[in-house]
Amino acid sequence: MEIPEGLRWTERYPAGRAWLATLPDRLADCAARWELRVGPPFAYAFASLAVPAELPDGTPAVLKLQYPDDDSVHEATALAHWAGRGAIRLLAHDAERRALLVERCVPGTPLHALPPEAALDVAVGLLPRVWVPAGPPFTPLAEEAAGWAERLPAKWERLNRPFERRLLDVALGLLADLVPSQGEQVLVNQDLHAGNVLAAGREPWLVIDPKPLVGEREFGAVPLVRGPELGRSPGALRHRLDRLTAELDLDRERVRGWAVVHTLAWSIGEDEVFPHQVETVRRLLDMA
Repeated sequence: MEIPEGLRWTERYPAGRAWLATLPDRLADCAARWELRVGPPFAYAFASLAVPAELPDGTPAVLKLQYPDDDSVHEATALAHWAGRGAIRLLAHDAERRALLVERCVPGTPLHALPPEAALDVAVGLLPRVWVPAGPPFTPLAEEAAGWAERLPAKWERLNRPFERRLLDVALGLLADLVPSQGEQVLVNQDLHAGNVLAAGREPWLVIDPKPLVGEREFGAVPLVRGPELGRSPGALRHRLDRLTAELDLDRERVRGWAVVHTLAWSIGEDEVFPHQVETVRRLLDMA
């Protein structure tokens, strides 16, 4: 089985290489269990192996074999919680194999293929539908944020202080203010960017690949605000922040604060830094 280029990063780590080695057998086991006809992997996969599949009755689906990270633990639970409202349907789940069988979006065009204003129109209609009340077993945003506050300074030091200390200090200060003052807790998705919303037939647009948390709505808008898919310029970033907060009746400064924190937390990995995300943090700070 050919490994998609997006999954090659896993080869750098012993756990990743071990996971890659299990994929052919896991794919075969799931195909047999659910009587699937499967095709070659989708090329865009990054955090899981995803392959097109057909059910015995010809229904199109996607078989997804997850990389065993913490972010994806409750993906199946989130899809079941939404029950197809604004998101793809969960058809089957094998927790032991970290395998999901889900509805396939046809034609599957990503939201960022639309002009930015039209894409934001879709987002304004879609986000409130997936912000539904939720609780355990989903991780609270407060708990996730505590992990960012603990790990960020250690990673910053280990990677030789790759950006100015000011950014780190501002993010930690924002966390101290934002976490205890949150509003109503709903199901939010920390990876709901414009590449994870696809054109479909059952509904015009559906969310895929959730990384769910339970937190306030202001955090739920962050991935679309900070993501570059709808424009990389400072003006495009500011426009997304202004339009989404205004039309979704969100507190602009809380959204901006969460965007600073989340972007910085995701800008620094175990052994690398993503400079474009660090630059996004600087731009967000300039929008006070």
